[in-house]
Formats: sequence, structure tokens, C-alpha cells
Amino acid sequence: NAGLLAAVLDKRIRLIDYELLKRPSGRRIIGFGRWAGLVGAFSGIRACGLRSGTFDLPKAIDCRDLQEMLTHAKGVKLPANFKIVLTGHGRVGRGAREVLDHMKIRSVHPDDFLRMEFPEPVFTHLDVADYNERIDGGDFDMQAFIDDPLEFRSTFSRYTAAADLFIAGHFWAEGSPFLFTREDMRSPDWKVKVVADISCDIDGPVACTLRPSTIESPLYGYHPGTEQECMFSHPEGIAVMAVDNLPCELPRDASDGFGRELMDHVIPLLVEGDAEGILDAATETTFEGKLNEPYAYLSDYVAAARRA
Repeated sequence: NAGLLAAVLDKRIRLIDYELLKRPSGRRIIGFGRWAGLVGAFSGIRACGLRSGTFDLPKAIDCRDLQEMLTHAKGVKLPANFKIVLTGHGRVGRGAREVLDHMKIRSVHPDDFLRMEFPEPVFTHLDVADYNERIDGGDFDMQAFIDDPLEFRSTFSRYTAAADLFIAGHFWAEGSPFLFTREDMRSPDWKVKVVADISCDIDGPVACTLRPSTIESPLYGYHPGTEQECMFSHPEGIAVMAVDNLPCELPRDASDGFGRELMDHVIPLLVEGDAEGILDAATETTFEGKLNEPYAYLSDYVAAARRA
């Protein structure tokens, strides 16, 4: 990558990093998050069938497109009172919810999810305030949580005592409370049997995510007693899906969706003007063959590549 960056500078190419294209509010303009959510939720449902032996879905990558994947998902019949907890309200979380909605799984309030039984499968879609609380007992405030997450603790164990499947689509920032720990997973109240960790933060807020998995081999197990990896079908283990390149399983649709976002939200900035400086903030190299100011720290990196 260092050599490539040096070549970009030598050829005076303007390099814009799409991951850094953000509105003034900080919200990213384009990305593959929706597709990660779609495939991740489907893969979590698939893992439930494989672990229980009750149904067998194809991998998303073996489906021709999103429509075929959703058709397979819609054919799944989950048991009564099967409970799914979903975190995240960004692109990933919304994408995951699309799958659950397409399957006609009913959404219920978090309080009802915890205290009621249902004659059908249900899911609850949690916001940050639903599974974090102030240590001092005060009211939850989102800005305070962002500013000083160490003043908060997780209450997510309430949901792991009720849910069968956890779909992790949240963004986790360094210093924020872990959703659950390895000790939490040894609790006799623990119920979750499958974790679809779309966020895939290794050895972090989702304690059973020991490593990324792959499209070829998407599942592994975590044994709470030994804290080691096991077969995903182990009766005492939790099946983990932690593929970290999920959009690649629907390459046609993901590429088309990304291209549409690019045309709708980025090309107009190039053609009509960029009054908010969105492109400049995401520009790493300039037409003058220089690093843009926010990325000047890469100069030593480039110099080392040129000396090599």
C-alpha cells in the first residue's frame, strides 16, 4: 500500500477515500453497511438452522442475488417464542432488520421481549439506551455516553437471558462498555445459542467473537466453560458467525447499490460544487502530487516506500 500511495503521488492523482466521505454531522455518505447487515442477518438465521438441525439454508454467496436470498429466508419457519435481539440503528442494523421484516417476524418492544412469551417468533431492535445505564443511577444521556462511556455499564445480560439469536449490528467505540463478558456467558441465565456478529470486534464487546470467520467457513463455536473455540454444533457451545467481509457474498447487488449511492451523492459534488468541503476532507492526495494536510502524517510512510 505504501508503494501504491507513492505512485499515486508521483502521478499527481487525486485520491479520495470513500470511507471518509461524511456529512458535516459526521454521518458517512456511502458504504457497504446495509449489505453487511442483510447478509449477516441471513447468515445468523442460517446458523440457527444448522446448529439445531431443523432447516438448511444456502450461503448468501450461493444465491444469485438479494432477491433469491430473501426468498430462501422467507421460507424459514422458526418456532413459537423464538426470540431475536438486534443491535444497531445505522446502515448495518437497518439492513439486518430488512431480513427480519421480510420474514414477517414481528417486532416487539424491549420490555415485552423480556417479560412476555409469544405464540410466534419475535425480535426486538435495541438502541444504545436500551442496554446501557449510568453507574451512578442517573438518567441515560446519549451525549454523556459519547463523551465519557466509562461512567456507564452494560445491561445487555437481560437480553441474553431471553434471546435465542443475537444479531450484532451496532457500532462500538473504544472505551465503551462491553455488551457481555466471558463471565456473563457462564451465567445459568444465559440462553443465546447463536451470535451473528456483523460488527466483528475481536475479543471485545461480544466476548465469544474470538476471531473473524470466512465466507468459506463462516461458523465456529465458543465454549463458555473452557473459553475456547469448539464445533459450532457443540451442545454446550454458542455458534458464532463473524465473517468480516459479508457484502462480498452479494457482489452484484452490493456493487450496484454502492454505485447508485456514488452517483446520487458524490458525483453531484464533483460536477455541481462542494460547498461543505466534503470531498476535500476525504482527499488524501492532491493534483499537485502532495498529501492533503490532514494526511501529512503519512509522509514518512511514503518516504520509506520510496527508499525501499
